[in-house]
Amino acid sequence: MSTVDAKHQASPLTSSWSSSPPPKSKPLDNEPEKSKHDAVSSDVSDEGPRKPSGWNSMVYILGNETFERLATFGLLANFMVYLLNEFHLDQVSATNVLNIWSGTANFAPLVGAFISDACVGRFRTIAFASFASLLGMVTLTLTSWIPQLHPPSCTEDQQQNDQCTGPTSAQMGILFLGLGFLTIGTGGIRPCSIPFGVDQFDPTTEQGRRGINSFYNWYYTSFTLVLMIALTLVVYIQDSVSWVLGFGIPTLLMVGSIILFFLGTRVYVYVKPEGSIFSGIAQVFVAAYKKRRVKIPVEGEKEGAYYDPPLTKGSVMAKLPFTKQFRWLNKAAVILEGEKDANGCPSNQWRLCSIQQVEEVKCLVKIIPVWASGIICFTAISQQGTFTVSQALKMDRHLGPKFQIPAGSLIVISMLTVGIWVPIYDRILVPALQKITKHEGGITLLQRMGIGIVFSILSMVVSGLVERERRASAILQAGPHGIAPMSVMWLAPQLILMGFAEAFNIIGQIEFYNKEFPENMRSIANSLFFCTIAGASYLSSLVVVIVHDVTGKAGRSAWLTKNINQGKVDYYYYLLAGMGVLNLIYFLFCARRYRYKSGHGVTEEEPHLDLELNQLKH
Repeated sequence: MSTVDAKHQASPLTSSWSSSPPPKSKPLDNEPEKSKHDAVSSDVSDEGPRKPSGWNSMVYILGNETFERLATFGLLANFMVYLLNEFHLDQVSATNVLNIWSGTANFAPLVGAFISDACVGRFRTIAFASFASLLGMVTLTLTSWIPQLHPPSCTEDQQQNDQCTGPTSAQMGILFLGLGFLTIGTGGIRPCSIPFGVDQFDPTTEQGRRGINSFYNWYYTSFTLVLMIALTLVVYIQDSVSWVLGFGIPTLLMVGSIILFFLGTRVYVYVKPEGSIFSGIAQVFVAAYKKRRVKIPVEGEKEGAYYDPPLTKGSVMAKLPFTKQFRWLNKAAVILEGEKDANGCPSNQWRLCSIQQVEEVKCLVKIIPVWASGIICFTAISQQGTFTVSQALKMDRHLGPKFQIPAGSLIVISMLTVGIWVPIYDRILVPALQKITKHEGGITLLQRMGIGIVFSILSMVVSGLVERERRASAILQAGPHGIAPMSVMWLAPQLILMGFAEAFNIIGQIEFYNKEFPENMRSIANSLFFCTIAGASYLSSLVVVIVHDVTGKAGRSAWLTKNINQGKVDYYYYLLAGMGVLNLIYFLFCARRYRYKSGHGVTEEEPHLDLELNQLKH
């Protein structure tokens, strides 16, 4: 993943998403709900069912997670610089490689979650994915170590004059192979790591619940420390010592991660796969399509016309009321002759679904328009891992006479912004706003997301202004290798604004999805956020290609030409700002019509959000 994506994989500041354990897949309506620890797999261990070991297994799980994240992030934190300086790609090609890979890697957890939940379970998924990640790291390390696997080195003067030899097709193929293995690893580890840790505690006991909360705290704390180390120490080694050593250290850490993971096999609890929530979603759409010609029962005929069994005893899910939103989906719950067996259960779940299933799918459908607005917002935020790095490489990065700030480490500025701002917002600003708005969160989640979009627009405007000054300085007073006599800290304002955009929009998104989905669909909430990152990566790549091709016609110098001093990256930033303005208008349109889920479900009587959006506008 790119460094920007890494910050959001399990950011300590997004713990609201993980305030409760990841839920089990929904049981069939005619089956009694069981504790997840009543379904312990004996396939992995010969000891049979065992009680959750709690903190006895955390040494292995947290140790594995710490080493694995340090390995992955340490390898990829500075990857843009590696592609530019070692593989001699131009900034458009390097950006596209990162964006396309990031998009694919962020869609992969959807597949991994389905395979884990429906087929093989979390332990086997993590184990297989860990070896895939190791293969990817070994492959990328070899590209820096073996001369035949990367282009010949060249001097900075040759780079400045575009005289470096680019990679061959075979060299790029090996690079893509390594990224492919890492994608498989990401797809398996990312959706299963936290749930597997939670599996080791018994949520039916007070001690187990306390252990789960403590596990989240330790998980996110270790994540933050790991990311800071990866963005500073490992990046410094790659920049100033050796790429071979900078890639080799994370690879060795991944070996340690796998060893530590398997050392805990005697104490782990292995929960059997119980089916994926995605299957239930697909069933509703298939059943509604098959009954597309069925008439919806009129008001007086509704009694007994829909399949509406009670929730299983002890279920943690809230019963969702029947609504008139997206009425075409209601056909999936219409009972036709022969669709129920002797026990009153569906004879074919792909033809008859419960009202609860239908309403859960409606929650997903009505969130999609709001979700789409996050793609362009994150497209702006993701620039800090690509073109911001390109800017930094052509600026004065010295701190003192000898030390240079690694270009890949500048993203720490936005991280620190989020880390400093969120406690201030939560402890000072929210209580003050509560007195004014009488709202539990000070402002609504949609307002918070809208403010984040505004900050993302401002960040692109400031990025354009700074880049205009940087390019002018480089052209008039360029030092050796085209370095502008301008401190790299001039990039801090745009990174700070990106940090505010993350603090409002990204964290707001995760909390919004978590609260608007039913309890058993919170895995979808997490998946939606990663799909936002994936969509933003693909969109960014598409925009870069179009801008580069269109602006480079008729012999003109393209905005995103290989030599950033000859291009006009500031125009590209302004374009993203303009897209952000259109996105803000679209977001306000969607938010005005959105109806929040109440404590018991989606209600028909909830008012539109005219008041809150008027507050947002003003």
